[in-house]
Amino acid sequence: MTEYDYWQIFPRMPREVEIGDITPRDGFQHEEKFISTAAKIYYAEEMILAGCRNVEITNLGSPRGIPQFRDAEEVLTYFRGERFQKRCERAGIDPTDITFTAVTIRESAVDRAIELKGRGIGPDRLLMMVSTDEEHHFANSGTTLPEYWAEAERCIKKCTDAGMKMCGTVSTIWGSPISGATDLKDAVEFTKRWLEIGAYDIEHADHDGSASAQEVYRYFAMILDEIPHPEVHIAHFHETKRVASASVLASLQAGITRYEGTLGGLGGQPANFLDDTPVRGTGEYYYTDPRYVGLLCIEDLIVMVDELNIDHGYDVDRVLRIGSLMEKTVGRRLRSEAVINGRTQRDGHREFARPGLKPKKEKRGESPGQVWPSNWEPRAVLPDNYR
Repeated sequence: MTEYDYWQIFPRMPREVEIGDITPRDGFQHEEKFISTAAKIYYAEEMILAGCRNVEITNLGSPRGIPQFRDAEEVLTYFRGERFQKRCERAGIDPTDITFTAVTIRESAVDRAIELKGRGIGPDRLLMMVSTDEEHHFANSGTTLPEYWAEAERCIKKCTDAGMKMCGTVSTIWGSPISGATDLKDAVEFTKRWLEIGAYDIEHADHDGSASAQEVYRYFAMILDEIPHPEVHIAHFHETKRVASASVLASLQAGITRYEGTLGGLGGQPANFLDDTPVRGTGEYYYTDPRYVGLLCIEDLIVMVDELNIDHGYDVDRVLRIGSLMEKTVGRRLRSEAVINGRTQRDGHREFARPGLKPKKEKRGESPGQVWPSNWEPRAVLPDNYR
């Protein structure tokens, strides 16, 4: 029989990946109740202690539009403070190895990040976003694409001068919830534009779960043919049809090494209601059911790559415990299957074994491990019509 080696079939597939946690920002932005500052800090810190080194920590846009992040400065202050530094020291973690990212969709948010950096509590990395579909882009930013590109170029220069990196997001790669089908070639060109104006890395986003596995493979193969630097590219998948894991596998096969997700698959469009009050967010939800629009579950993603024998740097069991706690925080069952069913147990679950197998085999004169009748040949012989 031929020996099939996955990495020979897919030579670009990595042996090691980096998985970022974007729960504190992308996960919580869709929640219609305020997540306490203490909870935001708790989950970000716990994920760091479990192995995370890239955290999307908050949004520095106006709290009037997205009041979920009215505590942005408090959260950032904690992670620049002595208590966090000491927790890292006790755990053997170098705090300088952790990258904290803040979303800064508009220039005013970038200016705020620069001001916070001057006070010693700023993020390490910022994020701005374009959509290849201008209607979707306008819904998120209120600008035309040419207007935004010019703003982004200014902002990248500002944040670079201030000692921060800029991530450029490309959205609606595989389709738009507003305008429908999009062209992959546009997203490749948008990626090049981000790099041309100085972006540090690129988040390739499927914000509405439009991607199919074959198109994900095609797109990331195109990207890596044009820009053969896997460290620059981050895959960002939303889970709307239970196919995001197929997209992950396709992107791994194409050679992508950086991913991100949220605990329990939280996330989606910014909430337009918080606690008992309607808020602006980004307007009306463009989903039929806004409950099922979040990201790929980071718990399931970590278990998936772990069981593919790909290194990831996380304490898997600790992540699953953190995910189970998140369900109490938000007050509902979330979408991670791994949190409920756990990892695949290679040693099985002997507690579920039915009594009586051993004495029955002995009574029948069968040896331990015997699986065929004793008068059968040791190897199966296929009928001619199946050869």
